[in-house]
Amino acid sequence: MTELGGALRRWRERLHPDEVGVVTAGRRRTSGLRREELAALAGVSVDYVVRLEQGRATHPSGQVLGALAHALRLSDDERRLLFTLAGLAPPGRDEVPTRIPPSMRRLLQRFAAVPVAVFDAAWTLLDANAPYVALMGEYHGKDRNAVWRTFLGSGSRARYTDDERRALEAELVADLHDAVRRYPGDARLRALVAELREGSELFARLWDADPARPHVSARKRIDHPDVGLLHLDCDLLTVVHDDLRVMVYTAEPWSDDERRLAQVIG
Repeated sequence: MTELGGALRRWRERLHPDEVGVVTAGRRRTSGLRREELAALAGVSVDYVVRLEQGRATHPSGQVLGALAHALRLSDDERRLLFTLAGLAPPGRDEVPTRIPPSMRRLLQRFAAVPVAVFDAAWTLLDANAPYVALMGEYHGKDRNAVWRTFLGSGSRARYTDDERRALEAELVADLHDAVRRYPGDARLRALVAELREGSELFARLWDADPARPHVSARKRIDHPDVGLLHLDCDLLTVVHDDLRVMVYTAEPWSDDERRLAQVIG
């Protein structure tokens, strides 16, 4: 076992499933996460996690390391150590922050009846509580980035008029422009923009126009497969120091939307 493998195993075994929303049943040989649970959280294969811990995979990419650091809830110092052990330079300050502070994780856990999700400055979904997943569904791979999903991916359960969609597209491109200005050294961000420009003529046109439209809170219509159309308030909160966006969905008190949202959340 390498130093990298040993560190990954220690961090995995210290993390209780409840801390990351993993539902457990029956007896467990360890109080920490299982390899398959870590793999699911990080979006990698179980075999790859095994090979990393056993020292048979020694050159993980920065993207994989970032996903593992996020799944393992590593501190800033531990994240830097993870990259160093893998022989890579730790992410610098000119890269989009992806760390969710403990206070924000507590917020996600305590809002048991309110859909809440946390995005980074490039609109990549970092974490979401169970009510948000129940409302909006799960996003995987590139669909976890709201800009990519809007222009090239599967879309979402939100429904828009033509004018609303045009406004949303302009707001997302403006936000991405702003992220590129603030984090010029982020290679993944540059790659995302390049892929969007190549794959979407609309994105390329909006990007070249550099629309100056901030993303704002709005009232949204969510087409849920079980309860139909929901009219909800969607508020965006900013975590300034960590440059995160917190999306919160709520319904008007005592309304039919509130009753049906409660059905969705369970």
